Amino acid sequence: MPNWTHLEEDSPVLGIAELRIVLRKQIGAMTMFESLWIIGLLLATGGQEVMGQSVQMDSVKSGFVGSQVELRCQFINSRPPVKISQVTWQKFLNGTKQNVAIANPALGVSVLPPFKERVVFKNPAVRQRTPSLEDTTIVFNNLRLSDEAAYICEYTTFPAGNRENMVNLTVFARPVTRMSLTSPTIVARAAKRKMTVATCVSANGKPPSVIKWETRLKGEFNLQETRNPNGTVTVRSSYIVVPGRETHRQKLTCIVSYRNERITDSVILNVQYEPEVTIDGFDGNWYLNRQDVQLTCNADANPPVTIYQWKLLNGSMPANSEVKNNTIFFKGPVTYDLAGTYVCDATNSIGTRSGRVEVNVTDLPSNSSPRMPEDPSPPPLIIGAAVGGGVALVAIVTLLVVLLRRRQRTFKGDYSTKKHVFGNSYSKAGGPAVVNPPLPKNLQYPEDSDDEKKPTQIGGSGGGSGGGYEGEGGFDVEAEDLKRPYFTVDEGESRDYDDRTLTYQYDAEPDIADDMVSQTDGSVISKKEWYV
Repeated sequence: MPNWTHLEEDSPVLGIAELRIVLRKQIGAMTMFESLWIIGLLLATGGQEVMGQSVQMDSVKSGFVGSQVELRCQFINSRPPVKISQVTWQKFLNGTKQNVAIANPALGVSVLPPFKERVVFKNPAVRQRTPSLEDTTIVFNNLRLSDEAAYICEYTTFPAGNRENMVNLTVFARPVTRMSLTSPTIVARAAKRKMTVATCVSANGKPPSVIKWETRLKGEFNLQETRNPNGTVTVRSSYIVVPGRETHRQKLTCIVSYRNERITDSVILNVQYEPEVTIDGFDGNWYLNRQDVQLTCNADANPPVTIYQWKLLNGSMPANSEVKNNTIFFKGPVTYDLAGTYVCDATNSIGTRSGRVEVNVTDLPSNSSPRMPEDPSPPPLIIGAAVGGGVALVAIVTLLVVLLRRRQRTFKGDYSTKKHVFGNSYSKAGGPAVVNPPLPKNLQYPEDSDDEKKPTQIGGSGGGSGGGYEGEGGFDVEAEDLKRPYFTVDEGESRDYDDRTLTYQYDAEPDIADDMVSQTDGSVISKKEWYV
């Protein structure tokens, strides 16, 4: 039998093909029996090469720069098992192989630079004097971007030859994200123009990040990617606005999305701008003798206003005015001297802006206070009161009508306040008077009647109890009385008749007929009118 010890020690990394060549060279020195034995053994192990051993590994692995990662490698042996001569880890990059670590049962374990300080075999049995090489998983510590490659785990067995498998290692780099203002202070100029106010950077990331902006501020942004020599990518985004008063104190948020992570950073804009000036105090109702009015200059500025200056166009400030900071106080009553155009100049470190107000003075105050709108629907209490008052008014009117009707049925007119005047006419002052028949004499009234006095006895010639009065010449008083109109004159209204005179002339006092009734005021009416 040949000496295989020399072969195994001198050629620890030979494959099955190389082993066959070596064997063929040594066959010439063997006897016929030894040669046939070797040929039979090669034929037998040929079938085991196809069916027997295998190397199990993960197809892909990944880790971040600076982290730790395991690369698994396990050998599945045949039955009967073959002998493991050596295990070799190799880095395969750009078509080139580089040894990383070797485990040999006779020579021990060896890790080559630049992995010497960072790669170890995980299983302690590999490092023993009599090693066990079925599990040769290695551990990478402090990963570097340069570690990204394909790694081959190769088993050399005797007499089966080589078995290998491969894993792809990906190394990620978490980016460094920062956000900053273009400058601590942004100055808004009078000439409106765009400028970059903030920048968001995601540097040295692998894979590259995605940057977005979140803000209420109207503007636009750009993106720029830069690939670094080590394989990382730097992404930069700038936010562009037209700076002004409305951009001051606005918040900008940069959102960086990296794989499954979300990184945010925010800044607050500090924009300096000239003052925006307004004047308060004049309400359009400055009238004569109004007391203690004032005007105030308000300025919105960043930085704050340091100087306020007041002036009155086309004139000098009133004598009763006093300026304190941003306010003019007018002491005492308002006069016409206060009218005019007042200007306030406000100044900060950026510039000066002005505001103005036109003041006019009126004689009387204007009713400038707004009136509250009236509720079209009155309250229920008012509605109830109105309905109750209406009902009461109707009841009172009805009662008055009934009482008046009853009184009219008793007698016509109010003889206590009115005078009934006989006569067929009246004349104006100085005109001829109409002669009326004389009043009857000897009127008698019953004692039991005060307001209704009926004659019980009428004296006079030719008088009768049932007929009308007939004077001289056959004058029928009752008949004439029915023909003549009578006048009712209010005593209170008698003064209105200064330009005319009602003349009552009685030649003699005629006898009162039986159908006549004398009244308390001296007038006489017929019984027919009494009972109407």
